[in-house]
Amino acid sequence: MLITEILARNARMYGDEIALVERDPAKNSRKEITWEEFDAEANRVANALMAKGIKKGDKVIHLMMNCIEWLPAYFGVLRTGAWVVPLNFRFSADDIKYCSEIAEAKALIFGEEFVDRVNPIKESLDRTVTDYIFVGPEDLRPEYAEPYTDVLASASADSTQVEFNLIDSAALYFTSGTTGTPKAVLLTHRNLEHACYVENRHHNQTHADIFLCIPPLYHTGAKMHWFGNFIVGAKGVILKGIAPQMILEAVSEENVTIVWLLVPWAHDILIAIENKDVNLDDYRLDQWRLVHMGAQPIPPSLINNWKKIFPHHDYDTNYGLTETTGPGCVHLGLENTHKVGPIGVPGFDWEFEIVDFDLKTVARGEPGELLVKGPGVMKEYYKNPEATESTLKDGWLLTGDIARVDEDGFIWLVDRAKDIIITGGENIFPVEIENHIMGHSKVQDVGVIGLPDERLGEIVAAIIKEKPGQSLSEEEITEYCEELPRYKRPRKIIFSEVPRSPTGKIEKPKLRKQYTGVSERIGKLD
Repeated sequence: MLITEILARNARMYGDEIALVERDPAKNSRKEITWEEFDAEANRVANALMAKGIKKGDKVIHLMMNCIEWLPAYFGVLRTGAWVVPLNFRFSADDIKYCSEIAEAKALIFGEEFVDRVNPIKESLDRTVTDYIFVGPEDLRPEYAEPYTDVLASASADSTQVEFNLIDSAALYFTSGTTGTPKAVLLTHRNLEHACYVENRHHNQTHADIFLCIPPLYHTGAKMHWFGNFIVGAKGVILKGIAPQMILEAVSEENVTIVWLLVPWAHDILIAIENKDVNLDDYRLDQWRLVHMGAQPIPPSLINNWKKIFPHHDYDTNYGLTETTGPGCVHLGLENTHKVGPIGVPGFDWEFEIVDFDLKTVARGEPGELLVKGPGVMKEYYKNPEATESTLKDGWLLTGDIARVDEDGFIWLVDRAKDIIITGGENIFPVEIENHIMGHSKVQDVGVIGLPDERLGEIVAAIIKEKPGQSLSEEEITEYCEELPRYKRPRKIIFSEVPRSPTGKIEKPKLRKQYTGVSERIGKLD
């Protein structure tokens, strides 16, 4: 079923029930809309866009911070048959211009936070963009943009009559650009539909579940996790804040049952509990049944510590890429918490292979590139046939991630191919070292990269962020890493911030640029 039809069905079945809640602790505000209001707003967006000439196959840029208008606008674009193009809220003006040019966007829906980035590139955007719709307060609206409220007021809430099907293209998602120029990932309506089934199958959402959404909605991870609730008409809560107190208050006050956390936020919650900055007795948390994490390798020590505090929680690790329509092509599984460490097993309706550089299957236990195949695999890299050809092979997606399979059939993520450190001819996977160092009680975050070395080629460098109020020395880390094989031990230890993307990934290019002067490198397994 098209996700646009799922929304209409939810409005028919649960019209008066709350669909979405927006909590903004900084403004001490709370908003909510019902399924009927959600559906009607999406229709108004669609009808307004169509009245402006937007038609099937056109592209509409969607550039907003998380808010209660985000999803209705997204679904509204889809209902026109146009492609929705959600952009990373960290993109610079040049990035926005680049993405708009690739998409040949006809319209731009944008929030108040992006006025200063849109203004200087408007002349360039005008080459294809004919309509600008502004979501925000009137006093911040540029004169060239139409207020979102006026757009809604002028349009019908009746359903559109545009015909499209599951194999039609639906959305253009640009990769984060952390490994170079953002690539445009083209997803179909079938991709989006499958994400709903995968998430619901993995986490068993019912109509009674309430999902807390904290990560940015432009990212496939946050939205596609919410899809598991969406497909059964269950409530979602959008939280504009990541502080531990904000998260726990939202869970308590909104009766939240499911939370997807990025690693830094989970660490922050545990640290706040440890430092007595929060008292769990102040919150109603008994209904919270599931916490799951993804978007990066998950340190086993983090989950072990989490389970000590929240022993009743189900836990899942989720692995995915924008090219797989987000999370779920591999997941640990609620029944496999005893196997914390690997990313898990193939998700619902997915299969995998681990291959060498000649695309031949490696022996069990040997590292190689992870390939996945399933209904969530993207259609293509839009306008990039070379990248498409090198990434899609007979329906298989080459992930660029190095993995291995253990004796029980579980997949372990070893590292990104480009992040491998080669020292003295030995391949070193930073994730293994990061997971070890994260086990230190005084460490809050760590990123491991290779630094150039005339004799060995590269040496291991660990950039470490200490927990608040803690003090660490190089000697302590060196002693702690003596459990590792000698060639894997950090030769350079730096105490500093570890940059992460909005979706929690360590920004290795930034670290390499800061400490080596070069952001990119090519990793190779011999």
